[in-house]
Amino acid sequence: MSAIDRSNWTFEQLIEEADTVSVAGWDFSWLDGRASEGRPSWGYSRLIAERLHRSQAALDIQTGGGEVLAGAAPLPPLTVAVEGWPPNWRIAQQTLAPLGAHVVAAGDDGPVLPLRGETFDLVICRHPVRTWWTEIARVLKPGGTYLSQEIGPGQAKAVTEWFMGPQPASDTRTPERHRRLAEQAGLDVVDLRLESLPMAFNDIGAVVYFLRKVIWTVPDFSVERYRDRLLALHQWIQDNGAFRAQSVRFLIEARKPE
Repeated sequence: MSAIDRSNWTFEQLIEEADTVSVAGWDFSWLDGRASEGRPSWGYSRLIAERLHRSQAALDIQTGGGEVLAGAAPLPPLTVAVEGWPPNWRIAQQTLAPLGAHVVAAGDDGPVLPLRGETFDLVICRHPVRTWWTEIARVLKPGGTYLSQEIGPGQAKAVTEWFMGPQPASDTRTPERHRRLAEQAGLDVVDLRLESLPMAFNDIGAVVYFLRKVIWTVPDFSVERYRDRLLALHQWIQDNGAFRAQSVRFLIEARKPE
């Protein structure tokens, strides 16, 4: 997609394209050359690949289209991926079944995973909508590990507030809150790291695509609902260059006692 020259496209052309392209799966390559986001120093994909290669039974929660898990192949003898959104579930099935993984349909609203307790020595999750700590503790074997890269506090705040105005501070996604919840579920937190990284959007189509895909940024987003703010942002980008925000991530690793 990045090979297309959109430099002379109008506002209407940019938003129409971005509003109609598929956002299924968890692949952001459509944004190549149009938006950028810093990557945390810990290298989540590398970390999970190392852990998966040592695992015998692994679970990937909210797998999206299975792209991240597939990138860590070969997978453990028992690998299960859970996904709740039907378009993503179908993509995950196509992506992961040839690698020997089982894909289970289960909603993100939980709170119960349809899986037996004490089954997995490794549970992973990248960017969960919500983390169900008691269920993670239940399905882990004694001595098992949960490793996750999560959305941190103030994620893409500049984008959210452009469309929705000032937002109240919240501790919902703070690392310390998750440490507390993990410990309440009976897990020992052995690693906890937070990083804030640059984001940039080079055109309004990239913003529309991002908001359609990462739906918690502006929860009620639609092009029609926010057309005036989109047009204002398009004009801002035309006058000032890339629209910048901060991407906030934290890594958490927790173990179930033997």
